[in-house]
Amino acid sequence: MKSLAELAAIKEKMQNKVVLREGSSETRVVVGMATCGIAAGARPVLNAFVEEVGAQGLAGNVMVTQTGCIGICQYEPVVEVYEAGKEKITYVKMTPEKAKEVVEKHLKAGKVIDEYTISNV
Repeated sequence: MKSLAELAAIKEKMQNKVVLREGSSETRVVVGMATCGIAAGARPVLNAFVEEVGAQGLAGNVMVTQTGCIGICQYEPVVEVYEAGKEKITYVKMTPEKAKEVVEKHLKAGKVIDEYTISNV
């Protein structure tokens, strides 16, 4: 970094990612990021959700955040989706590719991907 302008450009570029993890939204995506989740690959899953929510233009309606242990370590990485007025959906054994599919099909189009949920393991 050589100037204040470069720092401002970096801040602007990263601001969208920060906004996705703060505030209140209609839908909340929570990624389990305890030691077990991180060891199973939760960090790339979290990053994939943040990037894809931004890319799909859902940042105003979807908040992506993290939590500690969700309590079902054998199914990590675990992602919970909370939508107003609906039951929580728990996705298990997630990958970055599955995360992108969840954003496209569930968060954007409203269709739960049953084969990725805990009820199908």
